[in-house]
Amino acid sequence: MSHDPPSRKATSAAPIVFVVDDDASVRDALSSLFRSVGLQVELFESAPEFLQRRLPDVACCLVLDVRMPGVSGLDFQAQLAKTKIQIPIIFMTGHGDIPMSVRAMKAGASDFLAKPFRDQDMLDAVAAAIQRDRQARD
Repeated sequence: MSHDPPSRKATSAAPIVFVVDDDASVRDALSSLFRSVGLQVELFESAPEFLQRRLPDVACCLVLDVRMPGVSGLDFQAQLAKTKIQIPIIFMTGHGDIPMSVRAMKAGASDFLAKPFRDQDMLDAVAAAIQRDRQARD
């Protein structure tokens, strides 16, 4: 695994939502939700798989499950920060607690949603994260 941040070369003007979750049914449901409102989506089963992707130079965000085999979402957030990869992160979990959400938010997460969440709450969180990334790029 390379420790250099992925390149952010321009490939498209449309924002991209990256989803990292080990549960295929969750990935599929989120893909359908985001595509239903015209968002571009890329799905990944694990954090290492996501790291293989070269990040494009477009507004984007990462929807990340907290509990996954291997690297947890919170550990992955710290790993991204150490490697200078800056992308707004929306955490989702079915097993969250207040200390976990506080840790994620203090480390810069855009949002923290408990499963099951309302589709509109996820769409609102993604819209805010993409706007945050657009502003950071300007």
